[in-house]
Amino acid sequence: MKAFTWVGRIEGVSYLLLFFVAMPLKYGLQLPAMVKWVGRGHGLLVVAFVVTLALAARASKWSARRIAWAFISSMVPLGFVFFEASLKVDEKRSPA
Repeated sequence: MKAFTWVGRIEGVSYLLLFFVAMPLKYGLQLPAMVKWVGRGHGLLVVAFVVTLALAARASKWSARRIAWAFISSMVPLGFVFFEASLKVDEKRSPA
């Protein structure tokens, strides 16, 4: 689960960098290489996210709804923050 949350955080930050740094540099300053490199890194992180999502879902026996929520939240800027918060709420609810 730790790997999943860390990959989710890093992937989320790379998404923010792509949208709010690389894209403005591409269209504002005509630097398309920024999107190329940041986009490649983000793409690799998305693959890592999906793999760790599958592993975490299997280990934690998540429902299809929870898996969908995790995946959809990864497509929204800062969505990973809300998904991680929902995980913490569930941890507090379930007995250890």
